Amino acid sequence: MTVRNLHHLLAPKSVALIGASTRSGSVGATIARNLLAAGPLGPVWMVNPKHTEIAGTRCYPDVAALPGIPELAVICTPAATVPGLIGDLGQRGTQAAVVITAGPHTDAFNLDQAVLSVARKHDMRILGPNCLGLIVPGAGLDASFAHTSAPKGDLALVSQSGAIVTAMLDWAKARGIGFSHLVSMGNMIDVDVGDMLDHLATDPNVRAILLYLEGIRDARNFMSAARLAARLKPVIVLKAGRHPEGARAAASHTGAMSGSDAVYDAAFERAGLVRVADLGDLFEAAEV
Repeated sequence: MTVRNLHHLLAPKSVALIGASTRSGSVGATIARNLLAAGPLGPVWMVNPKHTEIAGTRCYPDVAALPGIPELAVICTPAATVPGLIGDLGQRGTQAAVVITAGPHTDAFNLDQAVLSVARKHDMRILGPNCLGLIVPGAGLDASFAHTSAPKGDLALVSQSGAIVTAMLDWAKARGIGFSHLVSMGNMIDVDVGDMLDHLATDPNVRAILLYLEGIRDARNFMSAARLAARLKPVIVLKAGRHPEGARAAASHTGAMSGSDAVYDAAFERAGLVRVADLGDLFEAAEV
């Protein structure tokens, strides 16, 4: 468990979008729009060799051509290009990356390991791959392809499902409820739920933490972070897979083993987390 370099991920002073696009409705175009509209961030650089300008912003052909070092990179290019891009960014001095891209199912493990291997050589933190991205309204950061913006507030949502993030955004916006962080975890090859809990527990801008979990891979990491967080602020958790059918669906989605639901109940109780039964209860907990 480590919060090393997470501040580069969650409050960067500069961002590069690798795979920015002009194609309406594409992931690259949506993230470009969200990054530029989010607020008073530092420089936002677009990277795509096919364009010289995107959304009124100059576009660069590659990482080497950027006029400065991006503190955070957001990558939405084809999966096979990601390890090389991580290497290029690491050589420039980038400290964190959000990898939106999902690799082909048949080769996802090998690609993930290749990305992680290169990232570790440069001490770079990786969120994802295969995630919606993250939103930190207070930092002026929307590095996601969410369809709507998030109002500023003091609730943090950490989710292993991008669909839950978008559902929570729709629900909260209609009720005027704001967020400090919305984080879609993806495949968690590096940054995991325990790391995020550890960081959010001591963030003074976070009043309470909402978790949507499908499975835990590093139980020791998670329990240590959960105990710390629950001592400092309310932590509400919705765990998928309470029933066998849900457990199979969760395992197929994230690759995490869901395990016995009774074990999770005991672990959450021991850590001091409050477990809710369904999405409606999670919404109500957010409102309370």
